[in-house]
Amino acid sequence: MTTLGKRYLSAGMHFLITAVITAALQPSLWAVPSEVAVWVSTQNGAKQLSREADLRWEEPCDCPIDTISINTEQTYQAILGLGASWDHATCQNLFRLPEPARNEAIKRIVHQEEGIGMNLMRLCIGSSDFIGEDYYTYDDLPPGETDPDLIRFSIEKDRAYLLPVIKKSLEYNPDMLFFASPWSPPAWMKTSGLLGGGKVKPEFYGAYARYLTRYIQAYTAEGIPIFAITVQNEPHMAHKDYPTTLWTGEEQRDFIRGHLGPLFKEQGINSRIWCWDHNWNTLDFPRAILGDTEAAHYVEGTAFHLYEGTVNAQSDLKREFPGKDIFFSEGSVFRTTGAISLIGILSHWSRSYNAWVTLLDEHRKPNRGPHHASATCVELKDDLSLEYRYDYYVYGQFMKFIQRGAVRVDSFMPETRGFAHIAFRNPDGTITLIAANAARQSKRFLVAGHGYLFRTEQPANSVATYRWTP
Repeated sequence: MTTLGKRYLSAGMHFLITAVITAALQPSLWAVPSEVAVWVSTQNGAKQLSREADLRWEEPCDCPIDTISINTEQTYQAILGLGASWDHATCQNLFRLPEPARNEAIKRIVHQEEGIGMNLMRLCIGSSDFIGEDYYTYDDLPPGETDPDLIRFSIEKDRAYLLPVIKKSLEYNPDMLFFASPWSPPAWMKTSGLLGGGKVKPEFYGAYARYLTRYIQAYTAEGIPIFAITVQNEPHMAHKDYPTTLWTGEEQRDFIRGHLGPLFKEQGINSRIWCWDHNWNTLDFPRAILGDTEAAHYVEGTAFHLYEGTVNAQSDLKREFPGKDIFFSEGSVFRTTGAISLIGILSHWSRSYNAWVTLLDEHRKPNRGPHHASATCVELKDDLSLEYRYDYYVYGQFMKFIQRGAVRVDSFMPETRGFAHIAFRNPDGTITLIAANAARQSKRFLVAGHGYLFRTEQPANSVATYRWTP
């Protein structure tokens, strides 16, 4: 039975099952796991990835207390990576800092030991709305001109601050992976003739496929391999005041199967293609692509955002197309309730999580677009100091301890309002359990697994990470 199915068991039935299993266990046949290392972050700031006293395992008991049962034999998806974005706004703000402070900030974001270990970052192909200068692509021309052979293609505008930040992050975390998304192709390819709104003209599908390929090749030449791309950020969003482009699922299907996929094959491009890259509220778009055998051949999976719909959509699509992966490409979560949302995203088959915009100033800038910006996990103050907010430490509770290739394992407790948990088996053999307690009171619970259990009490409004070796 899956985790989702188990959640519908009554608490009484669960405790009965637990009692039967406990009675049958012969603890002497089990090796006692290592002591449990614990890290905690609290919303009031009293604890920030604080190392707590280790916990010891005990023999099982039929105790009248909430219990998280860990079953490492029941496995789900493997994690690709967790991170945020090296967007223009973030990189531009970093370049307002003196070089030593800038490098220290990058280190604290991506370094596994001296930072929070972000290892998957989203890049923008051209500019998004979060930028402090004019919007641009890599082949902008005066009105009326076209460049189907991309003679004037250039990534020179990225050299000011994007490329230096990306390269520095690779120095601090050589295992970093990048995926990239365009907000708009060059205006001359579009029905609107503008970066805002409109569609790609079918006669320029081939040119657009070459444009995306040239981007991958140019970045690879800079020592920045692109692991994956999406065809379009938010293809159901049209707005004339910032770069946007409309696609239907059928149009993106035709583009992938007739142009982008074959060109990648011809050019030896190994970058993955993720479709959709928009909200949970509709699945018709990815269905149109994944339901087409030829197009689906080129597509690794579907990327989601969280601004509309519910996270269950990820599991719904996974059931329909079990051979295709789920990714979460944009949507920042905040505070302890955000940690519960992040647990939900990873519990519904996502192999990744990426927050949108890593570092804005205290005025939520730069941002030239129409969308309100929330506070980011790192904030640049007017005096050029940096505030590492609670959300930074919340991300660290996940990102420092879930290794690339970690496999989600089954963890079950009768549903409790304001409390969520998730567990992984890392490639190094360690088990990581993350629990979020959004209640105003501390929560006592047991964790049972490997024939033993340990006891813990998690503070109010906190996120805790528990790690051990079976």
